[in-house]
Amino acid sequence: MKVMCVLGTRPEAIKMAPVVMELRRRSGVETIVCSTGQHRQMLDQVLNLFGIEPDFDLNVMSEAQTPSKVASMVLERIEPVLRDVRPDWVLVQGDTTTAAAAALAAFYNRSKVGHVEAGLRTRDKWQPFPEEINRRIVGVIADLHFAPTQRARENLLSETVPPDRILVTGNTVIDALLWVAGKPPSEEARKLIESLELSEGTRLVLVTAHRRENHGEPLRRICEALRMIAERYGDSVRIVYPVHLNPNVWGPVHEMLEGIPNVKLLPPLDYEPMVRLMQRAYLILTDSGGLQEEAPALGVPVLVLRNTTERPEGIAAGTAKLVGTDVDRITSEAFRLLDDPEERGRMARAINPYGDGKASKRIVEALLS
Repeated sequence: MKVMCVLGTRPEAIKMAPVVMELRRRSGVETIVCSTGQHRQMLDQVLNLFGIEPDFDLNVMSEAQTPSKVASMVLERIEPVLRDVRPDWVLVQGDTTTAAAAALAAFYNRSKVGHVEAGLRTRDKWQPFPEEINRRIVGVIADLHFAPTQRARENLLSETVPPDRILVTGNTVIDALLWVAGKPPSEEARKLIESLELSEGTRLVLVTAHRRENHGEPLRRICEALRMIAERYGDSVRIVYPVHLNPNVWGPVHEMLEGIPNVKLLPPLDYEPMVRLMQRAYLILTDSGGLQEEAPALGVPVLVLRNTTERPEGIAAGTAKLVGTDVDRITSEAFRLLDDPEERGRMARAINPYGDGKASKRIVEALLS
């Protein structure tokens, strides 16, 4: 059996890597990895970490790329690969433009499609944009839907997906996280932690904010809230913010936060050093989907810097709170967790709803059955 795994961004690589490694452990399976290169540098970092070298690289990334341009280039460049390889299954992950375009191309070439992390929905096509529509496109095409949670399964059932085509697996990001966390820290990670000069009692607040819907005024409000948190707590809190290279993020973040003594702005980090920061964090503020899933596995509370989330399981379980981009809401919830150890402890002890680290095994066994 031939299985082609398509990925193009850092989150896809993190979540697909455990599946690729599990496929390669199985006899009778030819595993082909196709990278679209939608995000070049950040993608390659993760592939190197997991020891994955793509068999095909479409190299679609271009300056000021748009979703339309990425989609058209993926469709054009992946077609000859599909004709050459003739995979029995094409696996795509999540909700990127790479996933949507690759699934469509696989359908045109009459390959079966498996969707890793299927069934996430906000029911608002503009939030997140373009991810909500991307994943719905894949959902229409997929022959097998690997839902990370029961709620994701219910979303698919409500869209009339046959029950026998849905498997609840847990999220493969937990597989990846536990694999990395179980290894000794790299020299890069050790130097990063040392550079933060975290004295005893200093609490690390880890921040990521880069989503397209937060560009502009929402991001400026987030930065204003971070400035207020930094001023309130001084040396007792260290805010660490790896900043996305997109000028719509890098520019305003540095304009508003650079030079504040207890705020550390970093360039984007490799996945392994990022995991080490998550392990050390007291609190995480993020608009990332992956961190909403990873932080509960490490016992770290999350404030979600979005107005809606396709991962409501964390909200329901109590591992995360939705705070949007309103300055008062962000600061009040952050102050509560930083001032009240019991409240922070309740969130930290909540049960992780996103899996047990065995999702990739369930996915591969379903493909082989």
